[in-house]
Amino acid sequence: MKVKNLVGERFKERPSDCVVDSHALMVRGGYIKQVANGIFSLFPPARRVTQKIEAIIREEMDRIDGQEVLFPVVLPGSLWMESGRYQSVDNTLARFDDRNGTPMVLGMTHEEAAVQLVREYGSTYNRYPFMIYQIQTKFRDEARPRAGLIRVREFTMKDGYSFHTSQEDLEKYYARCYRAYERIYARAGAPEVIAVKSDSGMMGGSVSHEYMLLTDIGEDSIVICPDCGYRANMEAAENIMAPADQPDEAAALEKVSTPGKATIEEVVEYLHGDSQHSVKAVVYQTNAEDKFVVAFLRGDLEVNETKLTNCLGENIHPAFVTEDSPVVAGFIGPVGISSEVKVVFDRSLENAVDMICGANDKDYHYTGLSMNRDVPGAQFVDIAKAFAGGICPVCGQPHLTVSRGIEVGNIFQLGIKYSKSMNMTYTDADGNSQYPIMGCYGIGVGRLAASIAEASHDKFGPIWPISIAPWSAEVCCLRADDPETKRISEELYEALEKAGVDTLYDDRDIRPGAMFSDADLLGAPVRVIVSPKNLANGEIEISTRDKSIQVKVPVAEALSKVKEIIRTLQDQIDQKVPESL
Repeated sequence: MKVKNLVGERFKERPSDCVVDSHALMVRGGYIKQVANGIFSLFPPARRVTQKIEAIIREEMDRIDGQEVLFPVVLPGSLWMESGRYQSVDNTLARFDDRNGTPMVLGMTHEEAAVQLVREYGSTYNRYPFMIYQIQTKFRDEARPRAGLIRVREFTMKDGYSFHTSQEDLEKYYARCYRAYERIYARAGAPEVIAVKSDSGMMGGSVSHEYMLLTDIGEDSIVICPDCGYRANMEAAENIMAPADQPDEAAALEKVSTPGKATIEEVVEYLHGDSQHSVKAVVYQTNAEDKFVVAFLRGDLEVNETKLTNCLGENIHPAFVTEDSPVVAGFIGPVGISSEVKVVFDRSLENAVDMICGANDKDYHYTGLSMNRDVPGAQFVDIAKAFAGGICPVCGQPHLTVSRGIEVGNIFQLGIKYSKSMNMTYTDADGNSQYPIMGCYGIGVGRLAASIAEASHDKFGPIWPISIAPWSAEVCCLRADDPETKRISEELYEALEKAGVDTLYDDRDIRPGAMFSDADLLGAPVRVIVSPKNLANGEIEISTRDKSIQVKVPVAEALSKVKEIIRTLQDQIDQKVPESL
């Protein structure tokens, strides 16, 4: 491919609407163009990257006995009604009626389609286990698209679905897929991706993991224990509390005036206390009926809304509190709270004594609250966010750290959620009817490409791993008007192509600085510079995009040297790829 024929523009200025570096570089480098908010077209460089990622994914899925299929993008709403998700999923699911008035959806995930495809095939036990997967366009009407391809509405995803006759068999296959995902990310040049325990959300199931690329621009918080290796998404991370100190004699419950002091900070300062000895009240309403829910927890902690939602079994939103509401904003406490309100107590309050809390009366708080004495019968659950320095739920050490990450894949043990709701059954060896047990495995292709660019770039452009770079090498002809420079450049370009090296060739009549700027944006790992100055010494300059290698070699040795460097770069990746299971 010659740069002068490459569709797409490259430019120097950073677009004003690009918040993260990968988005800016992919726009500047002619990789993507926005069509609508959260919807992009891919220029050839981006498509070449995603094609190479897809090839790695296919090889690894086939290696673990996956069989590629293809589901429709548009699905009948009746399938989603069978599973119950047509009603339960919020408006991120795009619904519409066709010309005949039939409810339809745009597939945001394809569990229903997978069950529908193999419902008849999987009618007998001797056809199990099996896994089917696809690489397909999906649409999720994301409320806040951002960061280019990292959070979009339309996206390409690999999703796979396995079917089993026992939980033991699912767990064995889940382990194989877990390892296959580690191989995919390592082969794509992102070995720093880590698997973390996650919340299953709308997917359902009891066990799930997310694969996170650690980066400061990530939207997810990852809780990590450096001592034992425990890792979990903040949504799923357990919050362990040290036992509360018990005084010899608990203070009496006393109602005190706190005029105008409505926040934790204001109250504890006014009463000369501290946040760890105060009770925070966070108010929500249920989505279905707008019933009030108050989450009580220790004043220095934050509510984990995913945990709270799972505890309640229904979706919630922040409450809109008025004078007619059954709570008094800023002065809410567990003693004497209205019976119209559902209360949930975090386990940080279990056995707590000498606490400050709201008195459910404007401008008043209680001091000396003892949970066991003053709120008898209270049940305690984990609804708080884990925090840096918190106690690890596995090894018990108080050394938890919190990092940011981008989710680039997920796997779920779904159980029988979909097979049962959609009446997929098989006849077992004893002639009994059973529901198959399912697993689900997803990777966002475009998101992975953008995430790798985010993790591996400099101010000049992406530094692509050799395994997914749009081109492995670029030949830069610095003087196309010089016959000898042009001849050797073209001979080397043709030789590289003949040797199977994806090569970009720039023979435009432009300044070297402009040529190198475009080369940085296009990010070929190996750059070959042919110039009259070097040819005067019978040499060609070869360097890598990351500047780790920069050599001059005789013209006759240029081809072999480029191939050697490419092998070295690929070997560096291969050394980090774990063995298959």
